[in-house]
Amino acid sequence: MSLNATARKPQALPEAPVREPRRRLQPVTAPAVRRKPRLAYALMAVAGAMAIGAVQIGLSLAITQDSFTLASLSSQQHELDLQTNALQEDLTGISSPQSLATGAAALGMVVAGSPAYLRLSDGAVFGQGTGAVGTSTVDPNGAGAVSNALLNDVPVNASTEDDAAPDGAAGQTAQDLPPAITDGLPSPSTR
Repeated sequence: MSLNATARKPQALPEAPVREPRRRLQPVTAPAVRRKPRLAYALMAVAGAMAIGAVQIGLSLAITQDSFTLASLSSQQHELDLQTNALQEDLTGISSPQSLATGAAALGMVVAGSPAYLRLSDGAVFGQGTGAVGTSTVDPNGAGAVSNALLNDVPVNASTEDDAAPDGAAGQTAQDLPPAITDGLPSPSTR
């Protein structure tokens, strides 16, 4: 085969690139007109921020008020605890055996000698069977007594006349006395 026998195929020319039109620069004669922001949206945003701030201030004040109330109740509870401890200490001192023996001696009670027994089935008496006479053989405030620090300022009732007197006659008004503790200490109730 010869070279002349082969036919040449025409080659396609490359396509020219598509050019975008050139931008033309122009001088600015007046600024573009901007849209005004809508006043309603701005007012709603400001009102919402103010409402959030007001709620936060209100919650802060409520929490602060509760903390002051709690502090006041805590101080009252502390004072009541101190009063309870003082009253318990006084009660311990007054109910001590030495205080009871001193009170009994002041009322004229004496220690009996030997004990006597009564048999209930037939009424027989075993032992001495006589009452105690004379002075007591036990002196709670004598030379052999040990001092009791809880009894230093506690007066001993010499008679039962003080028991029949009203509360104000003992030298203390009702406001000076602490409240009676019958049902426990008063305490705040919580939810």
